[in-house]
This record gives sequence, structure tokens and C-alpha cells, in this order.
Amino acid sequence: MSSKEEKIAGFDPNGMGDVSGGLFGLPFGIDEAEVVIIPTPWEVTVSYSAGTAQGPQAIKEASPQVDLFEPCIKDAWKLGIAMEEVSEEWATTSEELRQKAEQYIAWLEEGSPENGRAQFAQLPAEITAKGAQMLQWLKQKALYYLEQGKIVGVLGGDHSTPLGLMHALAEKHEEYGILQVDAHADLREAYEGFEFSHASIMYNALKLPQVKKLVQVGIRDLCQAEAELAQQSNGRVTIFYDASLKENMYAGDSWKKECKKIIAQLPQKVYISFDIDGLDPKLCPGTGTPVPGGLEFEQAVFLIKQLVKSGREIIGFDLCEVAPGDSEWNGNVGARLLYKLCNWAAASQKKLEAQL
Repeated sequence: MSSKEEKIAGFDPNGMGDVSGGLFGLPFGIDEAEVVIIPTPWEVTVSYSAGTAQGPQAIKEASPQVDLFEPCIKDAWKLGIAMEEVSEEWATTSEELRQKAEQYIAWLEEGSPENGRAQFAQLPAEITAKGAQMLQWLKQKALYYLEQGKIVGVLGGDHSTPLGLMHALAEKHEEYGILQVDAHADLREAYEGFEFSHASIMYNALKLPQVKKLVQVGIRDLCQAEAELAQQSNGRVTIFYDASLKENMYAGDSWKKECKKIIAQLPQKVYISFDIDGLDPKLCPGTGTPVPGGLEFEQAVFLIKQLVKSGREIIGFDLCEVAPGDSEWNGNVGARLLYKLCNWAAASQKKLEAQL
């Protein structure tokens, strides 16, 4: 079996992407990888439109198209990035429960008529139990790789999926902050009766005492209760609304200045939770709940670079809510964003040499 050095020596980073290779057409397996991606094909509680469970596969298929040269990072491709196989078992479970949840959500939208009450009485508990099972599955997987000194990223699925990784990191670090790029605040308590709802991921993350700070960027769709939770959090939750960021820039502030304000709110160790709908929806039209506005691709990457430049350490990350849609575009954008997240997380941990 080839060593990592032999694989690097035998690989042409300027050649065509190897579609039979690993993630990004790279020659590395899990053992040689410094960054391991755990795909989580789960979207049971999605309330608007489905498809994100196919996101990991769509990104993997698009990834060999990504050119591997990073202008600011020396030999980024040599890092070693690998993705686990997509779990067929979780994909099947997600599909089965999703169909039940869809009927339940429709029943709720009809005003919860009496004639469906018996049919749906146990469903939220059934879905919550499976969500708890997935949390433990992901937590144990993540801890296994973290113990080996690897960086772990989660590729969703809907935004409920990375909670297990957040739990694993809470066991490894005394405290950390979350930088969330998203159109939505995801601070609802058990949205639609589902404890592990995609709309409840940050409400659930805040149950971890190790999460000292949640900084949300690009938010432009939330309910009053979510805004009040942030206001009443004694500074633990800071929301940078998309409209406010844009208004400041229209008035003459630079994006660099805005990024400085965002980063100043974060502690030394940072977990990045990236919902693709945090970007302008022209970049991710297939996503489950697109909202007008949002960040441009390079705006988001600039924020991540500035985070690394500040000396903070990215301890893990997720990329969620990429749905394949009806073209390769969504997977294409998702794959490029994933490559940036992997490389800049590694640069922040000095596994790669970056010029900033």
C-alpha cells in the first residue's frame, strides 16, 4: 500500500480531476488525511423543500472539477483531504422518516385537525429518538478522528446534522465559539415539535456550556422569539443581520471593517457552521429555504481568511443545506466552498503554510 509521500509524488495536481479518486480527485484515503469529512445524508425535518440529503454525493461528484491551486496557501493539495462513504443506512432512514414528517407538517399547516391526531401522536418522539441516535453516531465518529489529531468537518444534509460534531468538540475543548453563516437564525425550540429540527440547531448548540459565544452572520429571516433569545442572552449570541451589514457598507464602511467587528466577538477557538443559504441564492438556488440577499462567495471566503489572520484557530466546521437542484451548479459551488473551509481550517492549525 502506498504511503502518503508516495501518493503525493505520484499525483499530478495540474492534471484533469480524477473522478475515480477521492474527494477533489485527490489520491488520499482516510488514514493519510489531515482533514476527514463525514457526510450526513439527513433531512427529516426540512419544512420547505427537500433535496439536501443528496448534497454530500452531489458535492463529491462535482469536487474533481475544482482546481487545487490556492494562491495564498503553499501546496494546499498535499494536506490530505478525504471523505467517508455516504451512509446508505442513514440515507434510507432519512427518506423513510422524511415522508412521514412531510405528512405531519402538512397536518400542522392545516391547523392540526382532530382526525389526524392519533396517527401523528407518536411521530415527533420517533423522529427525536432517531435524531438522538444520529447525534451519538456522529459524536463517536468525530471523537475517533479528533483523537488522531485530524480536523473533522461535517457535510450535510440539513442544518440539524452537525450537532454530534459540536458535542465531540465540547469534550475536546473547554470552550469555543461558533461562527454561523446563514440566512436563518436556527434558534427555535423544537420547531414543529422536532427537538433536532434544522431550525433548532443553534438552540441545541447553546445547551453545551462549552459554547461560550454564537456569532451569526448574514441573518435575514427569523421570528421574534429568536431575536428576543439573542437580545436576552447577555451577549452570548450576537446577530449581524444581513441588512445591517449591507447598510453599513452602503454608507461607506468596507467589508474588511465589518469582518473585524464580527471576529472581535469570537473567542480564540472557533467552529464554523456554514449553511449554504447564507450565500446569495443565485449561488445556491437548490437549497431548501432560499432567501434574497446574503453574501457573495468571495465575501464569505474573505471573512474566513480574516478569522485565520486574527490568529484564531478553526477547530472544526460543517457545510449544510446544499441540495443538487436541477443542475450541477449547486454541487459545484458547494465543492469549492468545502475546499476553502478545509484549507483555511488547516492553515489556522498550522498544518498548512498561509500568506496573509
